[in-house]
Amino acid sequence: MQVQLKVNGKPVTIDAPPHTLLVQAIREHLKLTGTHVGCDTAQCGACTVMLDGRAVKSCNMLLAQAAGTEVTTIEGLAQADGTLHPMQAAFKECHGLQCGFCTPGMVMSSVSLCKSNPGASSTEIRELLEGNLCRCTGYQNIVKAVQQGAAAMK
Repeated sequence: MQVQLKVNGKPVTIDAPPHTLLVQAIREHLKLTGTHVGCDTAQCGACTVMLDGRAVKSCNMLLAQAAGTEVTTIEGLAQADGTLHPMQAAFKECHGLQCGFCTPGMVMSSVSLCKSNPGASSTEIRELLEGNLCRCTGYQNIVKAVQQGAAAMK
């Protein structure tokens, strides 16, 4: 089966079996390994990408369902010259990561969160990120990073 979509602004055609998950297509066919596979059950959020500007868990979606859409992965957030997206920079500056495994999904969810709720309180941020699990940080610096990233995205 051939599926056409845009990934990080570039048109791609992926030839894959019908049962291929979006996360598999991103990682295995396109070699964009910043999107992580964590739980395979859409519980941890490590596989979060943007689909037409909305955060989705790519381990819970077939590639065929993404046909004709625009997918942005963590690799597609930074500018072409390597300048980090404001949310990526905020995670770095606020130490919103430790082992880094959850970070790509957390950043993608945070970008989506800030677009829909740019003035979210720390309590709202914690609630809105509940679908993304971090086993290292305790979330305090993640919340600070989201607040700083939101301010920079305005």
